[in-house]
This record gives sequence, structure tokens and C-alpha cells, in this order.
Amino acid sequence: MKKLITVISLLPFYQTFSQTTKDTTTHLSEVVVTASRLPLSFMKSPVSIELLDARAIKSSSAPSYFEAIENLKGVQLLTSSLGFKVYNTRGFANPTNVRFVQLVDGADNQAPHIGAPIGSALAPTDLDIDRVELIPGTASALYGMNALNGMVQILSKNPFEHQGFSFQQKTGVNHLGDANASAQLFTETSLRWAKAWNNRWAVKLNLNYLKGNDWISDNNQDLNPNGNASLGLLGSDNPAYDGINSYGNESSNRQTLTLGGKRYSVARTGYTEKDIADFSIQNLKADLTFAFKPSAHSELNYSFRMGYLNNIYQRTNRFRLDNYWVSQHILTFKNKSLILRGYMTTENTGDSYNIRSMAENIDRSFKTDTQWFKDFSTAFLASTQAGITATQALKDARVKADAGRPQPHTAEFDALIKKLGDINNWDVGAALRVKSWMYHAEGQYNLTEEALASWREKYGINILSGFDYRMYQVYPDGNYFINPTEPGKDLTYYKYGAFTQVTKSLFDNKLQVNLSIRADKNQYFDWQWNPRLAMVFSPSEDQNLRVSFQNGYRFPSLFEAFSNVNSGGVKRVGGLPVMSKGIFENSYYKTSIDAFQAAVTSDVNTKGLTVAQAIEKNKGLVQKNDYTYLKPERVNSFEIGYKGQFLDKKLFMDVDFYYNVYQNFMAQVEVSTIKSGFTNGDSLAYYLNDRTKQDRYRLWTNSKSKVYNYGASVGARYQFYKSFVINSNVSYAKLDRKETNDGLEEAFNTPQWILNVGLSNRNLGNGWGMAFNYKWQDAFIWQSSLATGTVPAYSTLDGQVSYELKSQPIELKLGATNLLNQYYYNFLAGPSVGGFYYLSATLKL
Repeated sequence: MKKLITVISLLPFYQTFSQTTKDTTTHLSEVVVTASRLPLSFMKSPVSIELLDARAIKSSSAPSYFEAIENLKGVQLLTSSLGFKVYNTRGFANPTNVRFVQLVDGADNQAPHIGAPIGSALAPTDLDIDRVELIPGTASALYGMNALNGMVQILSKNPFEHQGFSFQQKTGVNHLGDANASAQLFTETSLRWAKAWNNRWAVKLNLNYLKGNDWISDNNQDLNPNGNASLGLLGSDNPAYDGINSYGNESSNRQTLTLGGKRYSVARTGYTEKDIADFSIQNLKADLTFAFKPSAHSELNYSFRMGYLNNIYQRTNRFRLDNYWVSQHILTFKNKSLILRGYMTTENTGDSYNIRSMAENIDRSFKTDTQWFKDFSTAFLASTQAGITATQALKDARVKADAGRPQPHTAEFDALIKKLGDINNWDVGAALRVKSWMYHAEGQYNLTEEALASWREKYGINILSGFDYRMYQVYPDGNYFINPTEPGKDLTYYKYGAFTQVTKSLFDNKLQVNLSIRADKNQYFDWQWNPRLAMVFSPSEDQNLRVSFQNGYRFPSLFEAFSNVNSGGVKRVGGLPVMSKGIFENSYYKTSIDAFQAAVTSDVNTKGLTVAQAIEKNKGLVQKNDYTYLKPERVNSFEIGYKGQFLDKKLFMDVDFYYNVYQNFMAQVEVSTIKSGFTNGDSLAYYLNDRTKQDRYRLWTNSKSKVYNYGASVGARYQFYKSFVINSNVSYAKLDRKETNDGLEEAFNTPQWILNVGLSNRNLGNGWGMAFNYKWQDAFIWQSSLATGTVPAYSTLDGQVSYELKSQPIELKLGATNLLNQYYYNFLAGPSVGGFYYLSATLKL
């Protein structure tokens, strides 16, 4: 496969066509703003940047621009839902990517309590997209916290420059050949209207409504296959089965039962995700902009964006988002030198619920854990006394203990889902009821645009400075968040910072040197300093070599800092001292307790020891927790890259290599403390052998390891005979080493190889166009608190053909993603994704 990657990535070098087209040079002369916060040539960007402009979007094989981002060089996609997709670059991926920033027209559109965007909920529609600029790798020196792995800037169309009415209807079908669902219809309707008057006033309106049926998560792989290995109970005989997409049978839903002189690990039965979740999708988003130009070179605009969501979302658990609202109010002023922006984001999780908590509390509403395990034990002993084998007795005991249990898709079951989905306490219910706000103000001033223009003209110097202030506010719902210092009052969390960037041209503009420094302060942490040094050497306009070193950081998100969630007997607690003081100091590693209990069980089952003897023998395995409170996470990143054009500018090449060093990864450590009332130190091991005498926690803390990773990518674009374009890119990402290995490092969760090869032509003749893209990614290890295992390699083929009517301003597009309908998943516990087939019609007036 690696030979295939090499051949395909070098394919454009072997083309012999000789026709030059206008689109190639136009694309490569684009101006980008994200790399340095100032307009500059795409070819001379001081750091790696990927561009998806209007031409590339139209030529894409993807059904929308947001999905086309997946095919950019170095991008990894995680599909939590048909309506919720997450991007990442350069490793350490997860379905809630707090290390990757998504901006829309300069505004961070993250959901405040999550610390990451909810897919495209606040992003522009296909009709309103102007271009996408993506930085793979850290961008903290200019953009502050969270931009460790990368950032994407999504830019919409200016209503002064793009006026008129447009309408798009997309109709599709998915779940073809799906064992879990019949074929389902999909519909998406979009409209855009923009109008300007006298080049002074303008208004823009966008509406988008999407409805369909989500991909289904149904991975039955056992996460606890060796739960009863000492008794030879494997596969379907394992009474501690924990399927990836089944819930209510996890570690906290298991007990160790001593039956007939043997110790059995037994889990409650639980329910699968397809039993619990509503897989319908119904998403609405809209935005409205008013713009005013006081002068020819200044603009003041107000924008309102909102998203209403009903789909599946994944964090530590999987959630059903129901009637979820997120919105933004944005006010921006800009002229030649100055940009001032302020915005407020509001979030309300509506009627959303935790799928895992729903499953385990349906079980518990039918029968308490105490009663269920008692009934199971009684039935098992009765069966074995009647001469039935232990293996069959375990299965019979489950049937008897489950007698009368609510069955999925019955009226009783549906009533329980509705009831528990409205109880905001995950010990007895499943509701997710979070209300949060984010307030942000920022500004930047180009000193050398007007005030010090002589410096720029005489010395080739540009100086840019900026500041920002951000505050989070969350309503303490008593389940997800509490206010530990002022009960009953909203919880607030703020930071502020500033940066300065100096750019100098040398040697007749052949060398550009870019130096920036940023400082940020959080109310719970000291100042964090982030420098960046970048240089671009351009011996000619067509050849550009870049090198950079920069530092990135992130403060804990609201959830990592302040969470206070009870879920299935495990309490997730934020890592700030105000939340977890006293827990760190008096807890023991769950991993060591699990090893201790497993050793006790093995000695009882295989060596004939009593429980007391086995406890005394193995108590040395228990280890005290020595982690402590959260600190900011940091990365040092070195990058070298090259952009060049060849063959009379028909061939474009972009190459980059990076090396990163991460410190203080924010991760969770699982621990247990002894419940109050059990304080005899001599009996510690006995308490830790009995889960009923423990309080379990998952605490946010920092890994002690320093982690190194590196990677490279190569992209090529070749335009030849009659506007045909070959796009190909290949990226490589590797976890190099860990200075130590404490097991808490954020999992790498990234395939070593990702390959894209595309062929397109927007103008085949007589209004026809086409595009196809082949994607392949390597198998890799996925690690998370929800599921750990191998994600198999997979490949997909996307394609579309388009036709523009000559008599009407209408474009038709017939296309498909995963055209061959080969089902795959790109992370564990995520859905199985099949083919999606669609027809879209776009009218522009």
C-alpha cells in the first residue's frame, strides 16, 4: 500500500499535457488572511495553510464545502453523526476536539460548555461560502488558547460584493444495504438573499433546513473479553460482557459475586444504542447580517447566527441532542488599519440526554442493582444445585433476573425514555440540561498601514498588535455544573491576552521574517507566553521555502475545569482546586484496584485461597494517586515547508514536515476513595476489594509524560487537457516517543497514512462537469474512556456530475459519498457510515 501511495502522490509529475488554464494561476495567486492576520499571498504564507476557495468547492466531489474540508492535505475526519463531523490535524484526535479552533468570519463558534464547535451548526451554508482557510498545526501565537492542533477559518460572502437571491434543494438517500435500517430519505433546503444600496447599506439573510436519518452505531465488540477468563468463560459465555455500543453493562454496572466457592464478574444486561437513541435528524440554521459603510474603506456590521439541532453527539459518553440551541450575536468594525469585534454565544442543550445514563437507569427503574444481583445469585445457585452446568446456569440466572424487564420499542419503554430524559440527575435519570454563554471582545491594529506607513515604505516593516478578552458563564444545573464557591450563582471563567507581530522584508523582498509574541492570563493560572518565528525565502515568485518555530498552549475548557457529573456510580470532577481539593490527596488508582481485585479473584478461583488470604497476598498492588490539579497544556512545534509551481505553472506542489513536543496533556485519571465511615487503615485493602465501600472518580489532571510526534505531507495539483485537474495528497503522522509513559497521555488516535486522489473538470463542455475523489486511510489504535481498540483501514470513493442549464440560471448535481457503499467507522463507538446518494438543484438570480 505504501508503494501505491508513493506512485499516486507523484502521479502529476508524469503528466505530459501542455495546456495552461486561467484557473490554476488564479487559485495560486489567492490572498489569505488566517496565516498572519493580514492579507498575504497564499504562496508566501509563513506557515502551512490549506485553501478551499469557491472554484475548488464547486469542483469538489463532496456534497458540501464542509465535507470537502476532509479532502484537504493532512485533515482527519471523525463522523459522530450525519449532522455532526469533527476535523483534526497532526494527531491526538477525539470526537470533541478542544485542540482545534473553528472560526466563522473571525468569530469562534464553539459551544461554550463543550469548548469545541458543534459541527457546522453556526457555519455558513453552501450558498454563502466564500472560502475556507485551514492551518494544520498550532496557531496559538496569533489566535490564543485551544489552537494547538490547528484551526479553520470559514469566510462567508460579503453582501456588498455578492448580491441577489439563490436557492438550493438537495434530496438524497442513505442506509442502503444497512442491516439496522431500511433506506431513508434525506432533504436539505437552503436559501440566500443579499441586497446593497448605494454601496453604503447592505443586508444578507441565509436559511438552511436539513432532515434525515442518522448513521447507526452498532459495534458489538466486547470491551471486557477477559472479565471471567480465569473461569474459562469467554465470548458469549462471559457474564461480564461490555459491548462497545451497549450501555448499562460497563465497569460501574458490574459486581464480583462469590457463587459456589468461585468468584464471577457479572454485569447487568444493559441496552444497545439502537434500542435507546432516536436516530432522526432535524437541523435548522439561519443568519442575518446588516452592514453599513461609513466611508469607502470602513465597514460596520452586525450578524446574528443560530443553530437548532437534533442529532447524535459524542464526548466521554454518547448523547442525543434534542431541541439543542446555539446562537451568536456579532458586531464588527473594520477599516484599513483597525478591526474591532465583539460577540456573545449562547447555548441551551434543550431536551438532550445521555444515552448511557438512559440505558442503565431504565435497568435500575425496573429493578435496583442490589435486588438484581441478589436475584441473579439465587437463580444461579438454584440451577447449579439442580445439576445444571455453571455456564448454562449463568445464562439462566440472567433470564430469571431480567424477567419483566422493559423491552425496547414498546409503549412502556418509550414512556421510560421520556420520563428519564427529563430527570437532570444521571444517578437516576439521563437529562443533559446545560445553559451557558461566552462573551468575547478583540481588536487588532496595523500600526504601519497608516500611522507608521513611512516605516513600511522605508524599512519594509509591518507591525500588527492586538488584544482579546473572553469570559464564560454557565448556569449551575446541579448535575453537570455546580458553583463550588457561591452556590446558586452563575459560574464564570475568564481570560485575557495580547499579541504583537513584526514582519520584515529583506534582500529585495526575497526573504520575509515574521516574529510574533503573545501573552495570555487566566484567572486561575499565571501568564502564558507564546512566541512564533517564521521565515519565507522566495528566490522567485514560483518557489517559496518556509521554516517556523512556535509555541502553543491551551487553558482547561469549562468542562475540564468545572465539571461535577455523577454518571453510573462514577463522578467526573474538574481539575481546578475549587472542584477537586481533597480528592486527589486521598484516592487510589482504579487501574491498581482492578489489578488487585483480578489477582484476588484469580487466586480464589485457581489456587483455592480464601478471599481474606488472597487480599493479604495481593494488597501490595494497590497504589495511591499522586496526580494533582490542572495546569495549562503546551506544545513546541517546528515546521519546514515548500510551495512551488512548475511546467509553466500547470503543476503546483506543497510539502511540509513538522515535529511537535507536548507537555502537560490534559487527561483523566480514574481513582477511588474510601467512603466516609470506613476509616480503619488496617482494613484499606478489604474496602478496596468491595466496590460498595468505595466512591469512584474520574479527575481531570495532566499527564507527566512529555510526548513527541512528527509527520509530513505532500500535495500536488496538476491542470491539463481542457481544464482537467488532478489533485492528490498524502500525509503521514507518527507518535515518536514518550519521555515517560504514565498512561494518561491523550491518545494519538490518528492513522499513520491518509491518502486523497481526485480528478475533476468543471467544464467538460455544453454545461457538464464532474469530480471524483478516492480516499484511503490506514488502520490505527483508538483509545478513549468510552472504548479502546483498532479502527480498521478503509477507503471510499466520492463522485458527482453536474450540469448547468443554458436557458436558466440553474445547476444540477448528481453525486454520492462512499459511492460503493462499503460501510466503515472512523473511530470506536462511532457510527457505521455507508453510501449517501443525492441530487441537488441550485438556482441563482
